[in-house]
Formats: sequence, C-alpha cells, structure tokens
Amino acid sequence: MANLGETRRAVNITLTSSLVDEAKSIGLNLSRVCEAALASAVKAEQAAAWKRENQAAIEATNAWVEKHGLPLEKYRLF
Repeated sequence: MANLGETRRAVNITLTSSLVDEAKSIGLNLSRVCEAALASAVKAEQAAAWKRENQAAIEATNAWVEKHGLPLEKYRLF
C-alpha cells in the first residue's frame, strides 16, 4: 500500500450504486478500500510479470536440478 506520507490524488471511478450505498452504511472508507484493492491488484500483476519474465531461467534451473540434483544435497539434514 502507499506510504502514509505519500501525496494522494483525487480520481474518478464508477462503482455500482447499491454497493457504494451499502459500504457507506456500514462505515467503510471508499477511498481506503479502493486503494487497498488497487494495491493488491498491482502487487499481484507485478508478481505475475516477474514470473513471466523469469520463466526461462526458472525452467533452466529446474532442468539442471532434475539432471544433477541439488548442489549441496549431501549437507542436508532432512
């Protein structure tokens, strides 16, 4: 989530009226809820992008381990 001291910016979003009414009636802060959901979506997309960008290296490492085993396996205690 954004840092507490970070500058905030007003934006316009469109939400279902009944959902907004219900959220307000139970005391939810729409800005904070939307910000938290957006931060979560950004984090998930960044993780997915990292995985896509590094997929070839991950597959190469997995293939190497499959062929040769773990490099320090003889030192494992389990």
